[in-house]
Amino acid sequence: MKYKRILLKLSGESLGGSDGTGIDHSVAYDYAGQIKEITEAGCEVAIVIGGGNIFRGLQGTGEGYDRVKGDQMGMLATVINSLALENALNRAGCKTTVFTSIRMEPVGSYYNRDEADRAMKAGHVCLLAGGTGNPFFTTDSAAALRAVELNCNVLLKGTRVDGVYDSDPEKNPSAKKFGTLRFDEAISKKLKVMDITAFAMCSENNMPIVVFNMNTKGTLYKVAAGENCGTLVTA
Repeated sequence: MKYKRILLKLSGESLGGSDGTGIDHSVAYDYAGQIKEITEAGCEVAIVIGGGNIFRGLQGTGEGYDRVKGDQMGMLATVINSLALENALNRAGCKTTVFTSIRMEPVGSYYNRDEADRAMKAGHVCLLAGGTGNPFFTTDSAAALRAVELNCNVLLKGTRVDGVYDSDPEKNPSAKKFGTLRFDEAISKKLKVMDITAFAMCSENNMPIVVFNMNTKGTLYKVAAGENCGTLVTA
């Protein structure tokens, strides 16, 4: 495998299935099977999953929620999703450890970089829940931070489309796909791959990002093996 240590970023909406809400257990089990496949091939995996299928903090502010409280609710949503994916992974036969960025024992262990590093080396899939633990930061930023902290080789962002396009390919059939991108290009073109904070973290620390379609079975394995199945974003 090309990438031995991977930070996998998943959206909460993808876990919600076709309507993007709640938890679609068939999607969770499908993801678990794909993740098991790469762990059996020797990859060490940590996962950050969003919470938009349950509650999105920034969206809540438009409905009258205080931003800090809204973001805290979003953090809790990521914990629920992480527990759902943990259950699916356990059923698939994977060893797992859930870490939370805010204290929630016995729901999960309080995140510690060294403990997460040891767990990954021991073959555990580590689910890193709760975002950064701070408001005003997205789970994209949390994924970038954890990828750098844990010395991952790559940040894989699993989406519903097979890479980065110049416009939404689900709305524009003529949208152009990028095979490779530089971070400064993605920012200047205002391509909504990840937020600017996440881009800056990855750019400053030479953390490559691969955007790919997680919903096409087998693609995660191909990307981890280095096949060109998405869009590679580098410094």
